[in-house]
Amino acid sequence: MLKKRSELSKIASKTSNKTSTVSYIFKSTLLFAVCFCYFKPSCKAQKMNFDQRMLMRLMESRNPGATRVMQGISDNTQLISVLVPATVAAVGLIDNNRTTLQKSLYLAESALASTFITYGLKYSVKRTRPYITNPALNAKGSGRDPSFPSGHTSVAFSTATSLYLAYPKWYVAVPAFAYAASVGYSRMYLGVHYPTDVLAGAVIGAGSAWLMYKANKWLFKKHSSTVPAF
Repeated sequence: MLKKRSELSKIASKTSNKTSTVSYIFKSTLLFAVCFCYFKPSCKAQKMNFDQRMLMRLMESRNPGATRVMQGISDNTQLISVLVPATVAAVGLIDNNRTTLQKSLYLAESALASTFITYGLKYSVKRTRPYITNPALNAKGSGRDPSFPSGHTSVAFSTATSLYLAYPKWYVAVPAFAYAASVGYSRMYLGVHYPTDVLAGAVIGAGSAWLMYKANKWLFKKHSSTVPAF
């Protein structure tokens, strides 16, 4: 009798885990869908209101020193998104620590997921860059791909969010999200992205990291008796 109860309890637990995982994936997909549906009409209309006014104000407040700093932050975003998981992987190999290696894989997966979603949206929406739409805007950078959403902001927030989820400490969260926010600000300051591009990029980046976090936990629970410590 006790064995049957134990078996039933295990089955119920597995069912609950699967249901919870499906719920997480559904919520994440819904978040991306809402983001896409909300921003797409305004992207096509190319509204010249809040977005353009904000960029013009930032352009007028520029100074050479701050511009160089913002260009440096922006130009190194992709490099940092590679260096972070690579550094964690190197530490895991040196220490022969499987959990650390799992975390490095998760960090890389999050960056790749955010990039995939971002570029899918870019070429679906095809929003024109702000400095092309508004010739009066003097951009201090350029971009070959469509404007919406911001790829730099997306990968920066993906890196920050996944790093915090892997190492949930305040001294990890504060510099990580400060860095991600500075990337988003730099893209607007340089005149290469609208504020709504940056907002969407932040949502996609953080959402991708959260989704991969839940997916990894579910996979390791399903295929291994040891669950990764993140």
